[in-house]
Amino acid sequence: MDTLNQLAHGFSVAFTPANLLWCLVGTTLGTAIGVLPGLGPALTIALLLPITYQVAPEASFILFAGIYYGAMYGGSTTSILLNTPGESATIVTALEGNRMARSGRGGAALATSAIGSFVAGTIGTLGVAFLAPVVVKFALAFGPAEYFSLMVLAFITVSAVLGSSSVRGLTSLFAGFVIGMIGVDLQTGQPRFTFGMGELLDGVDVIIVAVGLFAVGETLYMASRRYAGKDEIVPLRGSLYMTAAEWGRSWKAWLRGALIGFPIGAMPAGGAEIPTFLSYAIEKKLSKHKEEFGTVGAIEGVAGPEAANNASAAGVLVPMLTLGLPTSATAAIMLSAFQSYGINPGPLLLTTQANLVWGLIASLFIANVILVILNLPLIGLWVRLLKIPAPQLYAGILVFATVGTYGISQSPVDLVILYLLGAAGFLMRRFDFPTAPVIIGMILGPLAETQFRRAMTIANGDWTVFYRHPLSLTLLTLAFIGLVGPHIWAWVEHRRRRGPEHVPGDA
Repeated sequence: MDTLNQLAHGFSVAFTPANLLWCLVGTTLGTAIGVLPGLGPALTIALLLPITYQVAPEASFILFAGIYYGAMYGGSTTSILLNTPGESATIVTALEGNRMARSGRGGAALATSAIGSFVAGTIGTLGVAFLAPVVVKFALAFGPAEYFSLMVLAFITVSAVLGSSSVRGLTSLFAGFVIGMIGVDLQTGQPRFTFGMGELLDGVDVIIVAVGLFAVGETLYMASRRYAGKDEIVPLRGSLYMTAAEWGRSWKAWLRGALIGFPIGAMPAGGAEIPTFLSYAIEKKLSKHKEEFGTVGAIEGVAGPEAANNASAAGVLVPMLTLGLPTSATAAIMLSAFQSYGINPGPLLLTTQANLVWGLIASLFIANVILVILNLPLIGLWVRLLKIPAPQLYAGILVFATVGTYGISQSPVDLVILYLLGAAGFLMRRFDFPTAPVIIGMILGPLAETQFRRAMTIANGDWTVFYRHPLSLTLLTLAFIGLVGPHIWAWVEHRRRRGPEHVPGDA
């Protein structure tokens, strides 16, 4: 009942005219960004981070959440009609959705994607509302040693999940640590990594890092990969409505996708890629129309993964709000927005910032309704966005990033740092180093250092404090398994495929 009361209070916050307007702007902008290939919610939210200096926190997070949910919706349009996934989470949608579009069933693919996203988003948001208080009660048992161990687990798992290589992910994480250490050490008062520059004594603003890596770096990377010619947009043929048979084939896939996506998204090593591929495999296994997969396109292969994608997007908010742990690039950017307001997500956030948290959760329900209304009737408008010339689009992003960053402090040094980080972000994307762990390392690195120092102070310098506490030992063990487990598994699989080795002298 307490959760329902808090949710009712959240709706009173979200239903104010100003916040409803921010929600509408966020969902519309998010859908448009999701439709444009290569752009995603992380880049867009990073680009808009400077508004946190002008807008109330409730309004800005409602805007960011609307962009996040809207981009999840919009990404399916590009995947289905253009066979170009806007994000890695919509790769699976392109497998069957584009084949359905080419066989004249694009309208049904878009419809099951939009409705499935609404169903799964609603289920996922309910999960956030009811699971977050439970996680908070669990997190209140954490001391400094447990928090440090939890952050080590998050560093290992997120760095491995967000990149193609755990070594690259950990390298990016270490770079974030270094950036986060710049400035004056609050405990000793000594400057660190400032190189004698007074402008760096307060550290590097997390907004500048986020905009540089995601907006500038990503834009330079996309511009460098632009090629002559245009992708073929499959025209919509037939009705935008599903038949009764297609409804019957979709609704079970929606529910299964939501039940797969939300728990995985809520894990510290969550994300949207794993549940979408898992959902696709399950739907292919359970379908009575296996012959449609990979040929004319199976509607279950669109409905399940899209539901899993949106449910996992909601799940990602649970560890971010309750533990302060981001498990995706977008969550990392949103965490940096919290820091710009001087708010540290964690177990006390639901009580100290009740208006913000419950208003945000309530706005997610509203965003879901707005999105299902926006997506299908305006599909023609979203398709036209694909015709925006790329040079103008990229130039607009760079100008917006530059003006927004300069507006924070009016410092030319910030602009130099912005474009140095943008160049670094471009090189990281070019050589397949994930950029999200940099933000995670920058934000959580100093927090982990603080918890480590507190734990060592309480234990009088005794290192055993980290494995004398059962919960801390469990978290560190999971982190160790996450670091070495994939390599051991790969070695075992390699040995299994090779079979028994030939012994010299045998016949």
